[in-house]
Amino acid sequence: MRSFLLILLSLLFIFPCSAQMTSDSLATKSKFKVGELIMPLSLIGTGTLGFVEPIKNSRYEVRDYLESWRGNHRTTIDDYLQYVPLISIYGFSLLGAESKHNYIDRTLELATAYIALGTIVNGIKYTVRTPRPDGSANNSFPSGHTATTFMGAELVRIEYGNDFPWLAVGAYTIATTVGVLRVYNNRHWFTDVFAGAGVGILSARIGYWLLPYTKRMIHRITGCDLFVCPSASSSELALNAVIRF
Repeated sequence: MRSFLLILLSLLFIFPCSAQMTSDSLATKSKFKVGELIMPLSLIGTGTLGFVEPIKNSRYEVRDYLESWRGNHRTTIDDYLQYVPLISIYGFSLLGAESKHNYIDRTLELATAYIALGTIVNGIKYTVRTPRPDGSANNSFPSGHTATTFMGAELVRIEYGNDFPWLAVGAYTIATTVGVLRVYNNRHWFTDVFAGAGVGILSARIGYWLLPYTKRMIHRITGCDLFVCPSASSSELALNAVIRF
């Protein structure tokens, strides 16, 4: 998670001017809608039920059942699969799918979402300090892997869902798989996964809601506009940019 965030921040320093910041785009109002809080907050609320009886006892029952069924088998695919939706935020455009925002806006959106996710997840983890089901650490709640992949899935839905709903379905299928694997691998309680999914979706929406303000802030700092258009062919990758002062 840290390395991916560093890459995003590096991109912001390499391309410090927000894309196509005309006076109209800078005047864009907040995209926030209260109704969009229902799903993520419901998932987070469901996750917190893991601290309440009898749900707390059911966590142990699920863990013990999986242990008897799974034995010593583990998989590390969830460590890599969590990043697939994040990569898809850019990758689908290279394959010809039209996104809601350009590359720089998506980078700003993703960076803001990642900062929100890191703040929320780590803030809760090291305040609540819930033991993991395998006893390896006291930072189980909420699931960071699940939060990361659901954040990516929600950003895919935001960027491509209107025109390509099957891309959003695919991203959410991968995210759900990661959540299931975190429980299967005995790294998280099932309630951690619900909370992680909620945090991920909420973080993605924070990145989307704050995008107009993020663009305005970057524009005020740099005082210039930038349009960036990556392209790819069988023999090369190219990045075309136009800067307007």
